[in-house]
Amino acid sequence: MAKTLRFREDGTFKIVQFTDPEFATNDQEEQQMEAMMLRILQDEQPDLVVFTGDIIASASTKDPADAFRRACCVPDRLNIPWAAVFGNHDSEATITREQLHAMQLTYPNNYAKPDPQGVHGSGNYVLTMKGKDQEAACALYFLDSGSYSPLEHSRMGFYDWIRRDQIDWYARESYRLTNSNGGTPLPSLAFFHIPLPEYNDVWDFNICYGERNDEFCCAPWVNSGLFAAMIEMGDVMGTFVGHDHGHDYWGDWHGIRLCYGRTTRNAYLDRPFAPGARVIVLHEGQRSFDTWLHLADGTLQSEQKKHEPVGRTPKIGAMGLR
Repeated sequence: MAKTLRFREDGTFKIVQFTDPEFATNDQEEQQMEAMMLRILQDEQPDLVVFTGDIIASASTKDPADAFRRACCVPDRLNIPWAAVFGNHDSEATITREQLHAMQLTYPNNYAKPDPQGVHGSGNYVLTMKGKDQEAACALYFLDSGSYSPLEHSRMGFYDWIRRDQIDWYARESYRLTNSNGGTPLPSLAFFHIPLPEYNDVWDFNICYGERNDEFCCAPWVNSGLFAAMIEMGDVMGTFVGHDHGHDYWGDWHGIRLCYGRTTRNAYLDRPFAPGARVIVLHEGQRSFDTWLHLADGTLQSEQKKHEPVGRTPKIGAMGLR
């Protein structure tokens, strides 16, 4: 039987985004994190859970498949639909992204889809939510942002980027959904792990809300054009990423809200930075969404600190790895 996502009777659809939980050792810290995740889900009662990568720390565990199963069981235990994309730490050791994607598809409450043929990576798919008229009213795009640059020893090293054939696949799916919607683009969101280079642009040159606890975003040095494609297609209202554990900001860049999740695990900072989740609420028939942070102690942050743009100073060469 086909799995179908639907807007609620009140016209809303709620998503909880978990990012960078890095399941690995099943120690006390990890068990506390898992309990926190369950509390957030019980409090928020979402319609969908999205993991935006680094679900496991595959190089830090002897059994990455078991670590991934523990992550999968969090939403599954509460019978909540869920889906995932992968990050750079998910496939560093003895398990591949293809194996992880195949694993998630076996779970009864998982709504991911098999990979399209001829498209780079694993975990590229689109989901739609039906509205009151039983037609698709919104779309969610999931993209594999890869891990490390294949040009690591050249001037184009650092992190991987979303490839041209993935962008072409997104554009084809967007065209298809727009045509099915009478020529009007479906309000859409996009989820992936590694931020686009435009995440640095929006912080440096526009008003943002939230924290950036480093000088930069660990975006790829290659700008492959996904943001431009989303502008051209006119459907994506917001993108949601992880990767940078100490960042939780969002900002509007040419009509698209570029959003970080809130790390679900340690932010590796020298000061307190509570883990948690980002919550997203869509509204049927509207090109808008609400979002807030749900922190480990139950605090809800709907108003984040305002950041005024200060321009850009050279950062290349100072970047670390996440």
